[in-house]
Amino acid sequence: MSLAEIRSRVDKAQAAAGRGDDNISLIAVSKVQPDERVAAILDEGHRVFGENRVQEAAGKWPAFREKYDGIELHLIGPLQTNKARQAMELAQAIHTLDRPKLANTLARLAQDMGSCPDLFIQVNTGEEPQKAGVLPAETDAFVAEVRALDLPLKGLMCIPPVDEEPSLHFALLAKIAERNGLTGLSMGMSADFESAIALGATHIRVGSAIFGERVTT
Repeated sequence: MSLAEIRSRVDKAQAAAGRGDDNISLIAVSKVQPDERVAAILDEGHRVFGENRVQEAAGKWPAFREKYDGIELHLIGPLQTNKARQAMELAQAIHTLDRPKLANTLARLAQDMGSCPDLFIQVNTGEEPQKAGVLPAETDAFVAEVRALDLPLKGLMCIPPVDEEPSLHFALLAKIAERNGLTGLSMGMSADFESAIALGATHIRVGSAIFGERVTT
């Protein structure tokens, strides 16, 4: 599916939800994609991309930034504290803030560096033991903790369980965000972004629908 087709679907979903004036950020998830595929999307004028791994992002995006202006990089994968500085240097947003240790590390580095990417707290809406994220019942307290550190908290992020109706999780995330006065909702991927838009998503993370299936070695 082409980038233009995805943008058209986003526009139609916005209109159907009565959100015609909202600015929804389409994050093209370029993890494990060959450079030629990424360059093709850049050549179409798209500038917002998502990466899972700091090491992969560091090996890919400095060269692209030398050639293309205005690239906005979002880190959407788990972040180890020992990779935090590198992540902050590379990314304009981090969607996977999920524990106090990481929050404290980001706060300390923000003081040292004089800036910090936009932050989203990852919420484990399905309460899956194998998945990262703050439990829904603990999210309010963690939001307060992050705010007390004077970090630029923009919103919440979730990845619904693969075997459950995603809209239930999107609605839960939106409810938690609303009661905490957060406007950013990073939710929705290739298979369900239209449902996410209907429930208030501000950032959708679309990979395979734009690039095709991931290339693995």
